[in-house]
Amino acid sequence: MSSVNDALENARLTYEQHMRTCRQCHADAAPCAVAKHLLRLYNLARRDRMRATGHDMPHA
Repeated sequence: MSSVNDALENARLTYEQHMRTCRQCHADAAPCAVAKHLLRLYNLARRDRMRATGHDMPHA
């Protein structure tokens, strides 16, 4: 379970660092392609943690 939490924390930190330092994200006032990809990875890690802790998300 620790690796799931580590993956989530790493994905969050990577995304936040990118958003703070990316010139394109700041210039366009919109996320660049890399930011969108990193956000997808963060969301996948968050979903994996929810599944690992038994908090399965409802199906649409």
